[in-house]
Amino acid sequence: MDHFPIYLSTKGQRIVLSGGGEAALAKLRLLLKTEAKISVFAPTPASEIAAWADAGRLTLHTRALRHGDVLCAKLFYAADEDETEDARTAAIARAEGALVNIVDNLHDSAFITPAIVDRDPVTIAIGTEGAAPVLARAIKADLEERLPTTLGTLARIGKGFRKMADALPFGRPRRDFWRDYYFAAGPRAVADGKAAVENALNTLLADHQTRAARAGHIAFVGGGPGDPELLTLKARRALDEADVVIYDRLISPEILELARREALMIDVGKEGFGPSTAQETINDLLVEHAQAGAQVVRLKSGDATIFGRLDEEIDAVDAHGIGWHIVPGITSASAAVATIGQSLTKRGRNASVRFLTGHDMKGFADHDWAALARPGEVAAIYMGKKSARFIQGRLLMHGADRSTPVTLVENASRADQRIVETTLDRLPTDLNAANLTGPALTFYGLAPRAAARATTELFQEEMA
Repeated sequence: MDHFPIYLSTKGQRIVLSGGGEAALAKLRLLLKTEAKISVFAPTPASEIAAWADAGRLTLHTRALRHGDVLCAKLFYAADEDETEDARTAAIARAEGALVNIVDNLHDSAFITPAIVDRDPVTIAIGTEGAAPVLARAIKADLEERLPTTLGTLARIGKGFRKMADALPFGRPRRDFWRDYYFAAGPRAVADGKAAVENALNTLLADHQTRAARAGHIAFVGGGPGDPELLTLKARRALDEADVVIYDRLISPEILELARREALMIDVGKEGFGPSTAQETINDLLVEHAQAGAQVVRLKSGDATIFGRLDEEIDAVDAHGIGWHIVPGITSASAAVATIGQSLTKRGRNASVRFLTGHDMKGFADHDWAALARPGEVAAIYMGKKSARFIQGRLLMHGADRSTPVTLVENASRADQRIVETTLDRLPTDLNAANLTGPALTFYGLAPRAAARATTELFQEEMA
């Protein structure tokens, strides 16, 4: 992020613009929506600019900008559409302490003006760092269609009611009140006018003041394999409402970004054969925050019900009478097998698939290797990198074919995803050569389809 988005207070502040043509008009149409004191310097201004000056909406100087003209200004726009003149006026503005924007010159500008969806006082700024103005306009058009024109009215009335709402306890009670207003009571009342909305607010406040505090609750949420677009809608809603998010090591930063900014984020990462947060500590954290009345999201990688020690955590919260529910997620096996263009079961090949873990609390995990060694069997092996040689030895010991295909998918669904195609015979050697550092899922009995392999290679070239 090269440009940090902020909302600058412009009420009563001075903004200066140099230019009188189309570029100046485009900027002024936006600036005139503010309550800033606008000064324009243009020897030959467009008729619209002169009309705005006659109406008292801005101050027009029909001459070129000079030293001293930008003193005490917050912002300056160089919009003369002439490279030499823009450079001259920008230099004056910088020397006199203003932030400078040169129209269509991102490199020499201190700030940029985003595309704006205006539902005053609700404003949405859309920026692409100057890389794709057409895309910003398309997003703006989409949001304009989605957001009702009454949204600004609701926000203005709500703004005037904020001190009244302070009668509610800080935090979740106030958030619940405002959520009810903006998404239920307010929209129902706004068609009948301002008075109806104000009455709805008073009624809603009285209702919330008599409500019992919401009990603490835990949502055990499957965070999927890492791609935020694979997160379920229900998981997104849980993250949006969470007061506390207790998350695993494999949760991607992109998914953590979806949590509320005010939420308390607690990393309880575990690593096989490495540093880990004790399960008892995680259990205690869940109980502590839920008993304090928090809405807690226990965010687990993939699907929470697969190798996530979910039962231990549910038992711990059940022992304290804490409410909970489970939000399923896309498990890594589903994302990884889609990457290699295969299905986990296939008529005539295998009517079942095994989900195995390479290690458990006691070390390398033992399974029914004799059954798995039969021709046509398929297994998705989680946490299998460090146990690869152990798995190979057990399968060969029970008669597995050395040429059985094995595929490893590292960081399934993420931008840095990698695929290692090998055989049971070469598994430890090829795995060592690949030097995989991220989480990897091992498919025993599956090889990538040629089309999927080509697509992955093309994607990796583009990312490089």
